[in-house]
Amino acid sequence: MRSLAALALCLAPLPAAAQTVATSARPDRVGVTVYRNPQRPPGQRPNLQWLNGFALISETRQVRLPAGETELRFEGVAGGILPQSAIVTGLPEGTVERNRDAYLLSPATLLDRSLGMRVHLRRTSRATGRVREQDAIVRSGAGGAVIVQTEGGFESLRCTGLPETLTHDRVPLGLSARPTLSVRARSSRAVDATITLSYLASGFDWQADYVATLSEDGSRIDLFAWLTLASTDETSFANADTQAVAGRLNRQNVRVQPSEGGPLTLACWPQSTTSDIPLEEYERMEPPEPEEDMELRGMVVGQRMAVMSDSAPMPAPPPVIQAVQEELGDLKLYRIPEPVTVAANSQKQVALLQRTGVQVRTVYRMRFYTATSAHGGPAQRLIVTRNRNEEGLGLPLPAGRLMLFGSRAGAPFLIGEAVLRDHAVGEDVEIALGDAPGVRFLRTPLERTAAGADYEIVVTNDRPEPAAFEAEILPHESRVTSQTPLSTRDGMALWQVTVPANGSATLRYRLSR
Repeated sequence: MRSLAALALCLAPLPAAAQTVATSARPDRVGVTVYRNPQRPPGQRPNLQWLNGFALISETRQVRLPAGETELRFEGVAGGILPQSAIVTGLPEGTVERNRDAYLLSPATLLDRSLGMRVHLRRTSRATGRVREQDAIVRSGAGGAVIVQTEGGFESLRCTGLPETLTHDRVPLGLSARPTLSVRARSSRAVDATITLSYLASGFDWQADYVATLSEDGSRIDLFAWLTLASTDETSFANADTQAVAGRLNRQNVRVQPSEGGPLTLACWPQSTTSDIPLEEYERMEPPEPEEDMELRGMVVGQRMAVMSDSAPMPAPPPVIQAVQEELGDLKLYRIPEPVTVAANSQKQVALLQRTGVQVRTVYRMRFYTATSAHGGPAQRLIVTRNRNEEGLGLPLPAGRLMLFGSRAGAPFLIGEAVLRDHAVGEDVEIALGDAPGVRFLRTPLERTAAGADYEIVVTNDRPEPAAFEAEILPHESRVTSQTPLSTRDGMALWQVTVPANGSATLRYRLSR
């Protein structure tokens, strides 16, 4: 027996040498650059439950490293951090290894990490209010019934009918109250270092929301846009240097390992003694109360409004803060000129751009394809301009949704909604507002022969003013001919005509091979 005991002592693992731990609780300065979800169509608003954009986070931290090898813990990083993207600079002798500490402190992880450990079981008598505390050992994990062992035997937590809870003397090793990235570093001497930590994080997105006001004569618009930032990350970045990047960026989907943690769900089989447990489960299922209001930078001080709603707000000129556009290669960067807070699970708006007196014109349009049957209905109404300084624009327009308002006797009213794609300087900008019941068309096949087919398009206008109409005829492999002069645009034959007020216009053309 003595030999076996000695052998067991020899085979027992030796205690690991204590490693120095240095903790950086928070960054001294942080920058947040938000990239749009490249797969989201311009007209689709970000899904606040599932944001597929991302952000580049850059943090500056002051740390003190002792001589030797140190585990350096960066607390308060983004919960959606991609550890493989992390770049740490400023360490005297570089990084040995890095880890994303995924186990966050929560009721479930606290219990799981206490398995087999001694805790305290506190019970309160419903009749007398007397509190009794005894030692207990956790014998099961957080999934389902929680089994503890006391001097009286084994029992399920909260199945006695008495209010009871577990208390712990200390937080088990490996649990962190906040998302943490740790690196192992070496230094030949003690040093105070300025560390820069940069990484990508999921759970972010941004959107451009345009508001346009059309003049009463329909010749000009005042254009305003909000830059709406959204975050579903659990970490807030206070006083961050914030910017957004427009343009399509090639990026592969990367799976993010979620942080371990969550609520503690208890289950037992009582005999009508623990009716409080279903009530607790019901309370846990209730969504949190929304904030009463959210601060929107770029508005008149004191003005409040909800963001990311179905209807974009009317602008409040002049904006207090407006993003500044900068070039970023083939992309466009919009920098917010002063620090703002990108809060956890929230949205924020700042003014993106503003232009007044942009020259526009109204066009009614229809595109026609080869067909053998009659086709008619309302034409599509568009507000068109050119993205040049001469028209009052001349700046990149990020993709987003637009709401067009009109004004009568000083009172605004909604005319329509549209979707804008990304527009470079010099491109035509078209705001499609949907069908226009006052301008209608009818395309009728007239005659079909071996040489081709004849068609007639009749456009009517019941409005009290003339209407500019465009018919785009897609020829496919045919040739479009007509006695009426036609031009071409984007490979299509184009008929442009002004339909008189309460009048009509007619085009006859032939499609021949």
